[in-house]
Amino acid sequence: MSTTQSERLRQLLEPLVTSQGLDLEEIEVDSVGRKRVLRVVVDSDTGADLDQIADVSRALSAKLDETDAMGAGEYTLEVGTPGAERLLTEHRHYVRATDRLAKFQLADGDELVARILKVDDEGVDTEVPGVKGRKATARRLAFDDIVRARVQVEFSRKDNKKEEEA
Repeated sequence: MSTTQSERLRQLLEPLVTSQGLDLEEIEVDSVGRKRVLRVVVDSDTGADLDQIADVSRALSAKLDETDAMGAGEYTLEVGTPGAERLLTEHRHYVRATDRLAKFQLADGDELVARILKVDDEGVDTEVPGVKGRKATARRLAFDDIVRARVQVEFSRKDNKKEEEA
């Protein structure tokens, strides 16, 4: 998708998404045979439920139908939320990932897997899990030191709150 089409679509669709209380995270147009697929990713601090996704999908579809932003050809509109292993690119993404495990690629070439504990304007406070019986350690990461960060899926995480109450 050309930058100008991407910018036009963002300018057209973002006000509708924000009017629904959501953030427009990503727009992507893919060609699938003769058809095109417009994927729109939305999110919020509290997540987006199916009703919100349906509402924003209807609003976007109506807006796209009344404009020529997608041209005359057929296309399919898909509206969803970020995947489980979302890439963290904005400050709000880090805030939303608080208490989640993330994999960080650092400017010095190191990789680190750590839990995000707190986020401020300069960076993130993390907890690096202990290995082989060692205690977890705290580590501060400045945003300038983070090249890339992605949330990690956890299948066997113990819920600390439930353990503390027991």
